[in-house]
Amino acid sequence: MIRVLIERHIAEDLVEHYEKSARETLQLAMQAHGFISGEALKNAYDPNHRLVVATYRTLQDWQRWAGSPERKEMMATLSPMLETEEKITIFEH
Repeated sequence: MIRVLIERHIAEDLVEHYEKSARETLQLAMQAHGFISGEALKNAYDPNHRLVVATYRTLQDWQRWAGSPERKEMMATLSPMLETEEKITIFEH
């Protein structure tokens, strides 16, 4: 089992648009092979700083989802709303 941490910084005035797109992305990810769970967190002191924590069965399951046309399409929508490129960190037991 692995945990994927995805850190994002949303551009000013795009939070509402981001939240809608991020929910859609999470719904798609939930259907991905090997997906176990996911949650979206907001920095208590900076509402534009977000963290997604996703749990996948294996690294290969995450890689399959990360490279999928569905995620690439959703990221094409999300990326313009971000101040910087998302930072992905993978943790394992």
